[in-house]
Parts: sequence; structure tokens; C-alpha cells
Amino acid sequence: MSITTPATEATAAREGYFGAFGGQYVPEALSGALTQLVDAWHDAQSDPAFATELDELRRSYGGRPTPLYRAGRLSEEAGIEVWLKREDLAHTGSHKLNNVVGQALLTRRMGKPRVIAETGAGQHGVATATAAALFGLECTVYMGAEDCRRQRLNVVRMQLLGAEVVPVESGTRTLKDAINEAMRDWVTNVDSTHYLIGSAMGPHPFPTIVRELQKIISMEAKEQFALQAGGVPDAVIACVGGGSNAIGSFADWIPVEGVELIGIEAAGDGVGSGRSAATISEGREAVLHGSRSIALVDEDGQVRPAHSVSAGLDYPGVGPEHAHLATSGRGTYLSATDDDALLGFRRTCELEGIIPALEPAHAVGWLLRHGHDHLGDGARVILTMSGRGDKDVDEVVEVAGWDVGVAKAFGTDRSEPTDHDRSEPTDHDRSEL
Repeated sequence: MSITTPATEATAAREGYFGAFGGQYVPEALSGALTQLVDAWHDAQSDPAFATELDELRRSYGGRPTPLYRAGRLSEEAGIEVWLKREDLAHTGSHKLNNVVGQALLTRRMGKPRVIAETGAGQHGVATATAAALFGLECTVYMGAEDCRRQRLNVVRMQLLGAEVVPVESGTRTLKDAINEAMRDWVTNVDSTHYLIGSAMGPHPFPTIVRELQKIISMEAKEQFALQAGGVPDAVIACVGGGSNAIGSFADWIPVEGVELIGIEAAGDGVGSGRSAATISEGREAVLHGSRSIALVDEDGQVRPAHSVSAGLDYPGVGPEHAHLATSGRGTYLSATDDDALLGFRRTCELEGIIPALEPAHAVGWLLRHGHDHLGDGARVILTMSGRGDKDVDEVVEVAGWDVGVAKAFGTDRSEPTDHDRSEPTDHDRSEL
């Protein structure tokens, strides 16, 4: 971690700030919409009907609570006791629905007929399209063209759910650029549109709203761990890009002494390589996408390109509450390379029968390579399995060059017909037809 910014009483007391980080750094055209959103959120928080409807949707539609599972074989390999919080089993395949259902209720409360969203890995886009279908909202999702390529399955899922998917060709063609385009749309259509931000970033009140809606992860995990394992874990571990699953995983543990909060960023080719997304490890204080936080910027203050094998972590910033947790010392932020993530991906498949998203695979990879050294003998940890990996299978196989697929299954290249393919059907074949 490269900077230390001690919180002051003045910044800690300001609404929308986490220590020195947060705030609203937006064009004047968005000020009214943010004020409306703050008011709607405060009203919803004091309305028992909002909480009742949200809880019912989480339970009956979203599939909550998600299980806390002791990963026995993964624990054996890691040398510490690993409990997986199975957000991959929630509806749509990730933690993202926790946030979007709540924000969709707010959209309806504000009387807006349209939502827009940014997405990197596509999981937030799918969740937003799902909520839009459920609530009858028009939906547009901005997604970097490179992310559309490597997350093709989720593009199709969003379209099937009725969303318009807009590939973004500018910049690095990834998540940062999708956010830029979504912001432009929101400025243009602010009266009719709610920007349903997916991560714990952006101008106030988004980081607070996302944390509160994702906090269900740590609330459930705290009860489940006490019941199933007893006591509290030594650490809670989650991958960090913008930081929605991580802040949800950490939130209810922040005041609990003795529980280390470990965020794993994506280091790409390695910290210092120039191809990394380890924002807290390499970045410095800056304003990005409407709030003051930590970002990857050059000496002139320009945003540097980020890189990760994971589309969901390929972002040059981090949410302001994570910046505060890091600089205050309450959170520990480390990193995992692309190679670490691929190790985590494959070993989770092979040891636990779970195909993880590449995002939480970073946390698993770090745990397998560094967890025991960091935490010591007898440690017990909760690791948030924030999403499932169907979306990543093609990209992982291509990047890693693993010998898997149809050709291996048949022992031949199925692009060319075999003698069996060309042969006439036998009497037995005809009888089966």
C-alpha cells in the first residue's frame, strides 16, 4: 500500500465520506438526481414496507440465504480451514442481485421508467437486466467491447432478458470506459433514468447504498459461522475491483476485533509490471468516477490502463470505503496475479467440484500460495465465492492453453468428420432412429 491518509474528525463526520475519501465530484446536471436519490434512500430506510419487500425478494426470488460451506479438500491443500460463502448459488450466479433488486425498488420509488448500468464481467449487467425484467423497466447496459468478447455468454443472457447491450469501443474497451459512457447517458437522460451502479464506487450516496444492500453477505456469514464452526473466523477474504462483494463481505465484521479483513486485488502480470489492476498497492489518492478514492494515475494525474485476466477486476480504481479501510489499517489489501487466479480457478474445480468466476479465483489463488504463511497454523477463514465461472470457461482455456474441450473428449479434432461420421447407419442405428 503506497499512501497513508489519516482520517480527521471533520471528514469522518461528513455524510458521504469515509475518512478522507468519498464525496460528490459530478457535473451540476447530476446534482439534482443525486439529491433525489439521497432522499429516496433515506425515505426507504425509514419505511418498514421497503425492508419487508426487499427481504421477501431476496428470499423467494434471489435464493437467500446462500450457504456457508466448509471446503474440506481446499482446506487441506491450503493448510488452513476454508469456509466458502456461496454467492455463486444466488439467482443470476453472483452477489450482484443483492444490490440491483434494492436499487430497482428505489427506481420505482422515484418514478423513473429506465435504468442503465455498467458491467465488466457481465454479472452486474445480467443482474440489472434481470431486475429490469422483473419490475418492467427499460434497461441499457454499457460494456467494454473487449469485455463483450471475453464474456460473450453474459452478453447473450442480458439480451435474452430484454436489455440493450452497448459495446464501448473507446479507451481500453473495458470497465472504466463502460462507466464513462454510462455517466454520459445519465447526464443526457437524468430525468427519466436511474444509473444503477454495480460497485461500491461513484458519487455519494452510491458507495453507501451498495454497501448496505450487499451487507447481507456478512450478516448471514456471521450467523452461519457461529452456528456451524463456532466463534469468529481469523480472517474474511474477498476479491476487490471496485469492491461491492468485498465491502458486503466485510461490513458486519468491521467492528469485530480479531477478524482480519483481507481484500485481494488483481495484479495482472505482477505489481510494478505496468500491466496490473492492483489499485491500492500501486495507486494514489485521486478523483475518479465521481468520488475521491485511490486510483491508478500517472505523474500528470491521468488514469493509467489497468490489466487483469478477469473482466470484473480490470478497473483502475476502488471504492472510497476500501480506500479508507486500507489507509486506516482496518483492512489488509494484497494482490494475486493472473497466474495465481488461474491456479485458484483450476484447483477449486478439481478439489471442490465448483467452477468459480475468475474474480474470486484470485482470492483462492492467493490463499493457496500465501494464505498459510500470512495467517499461520490453525487459521479459519471465510472466503466469498462471489460468482460462478460459466462465463469464464472459454477465456480461461484460451488464456491458459489447457488441453481440455471437445477435441480431447473425442480424442480427435471434431472439426473434421471421422470415418464413423461418414459411415452409413447400421440396422441398429436405424432402429434407434
